[in-house]
Amino acid sequence: MDELYLFLEEEEGVTVVEIILVLLVLIALVALFKTQLTSLVNSILGKVTTNAGKI
Repeated sequence: MDELYLFLEEEEGVTVVEIILVLLVLIALVALFKTQLTSLVNSILGKVTTNAGKI
């Protein structure tokens, strides 16, 4: 039980491997949803451009 408690309390910094894994997941998600993200960004920028003249 003490070993489990020590394991849960251990707070080491984020390692390089964890950072690389998170980046790989983010890159994979962007690659997967590239078309949807592109259309979303284009839509948002179009609305910003259209509504900028109203200010």
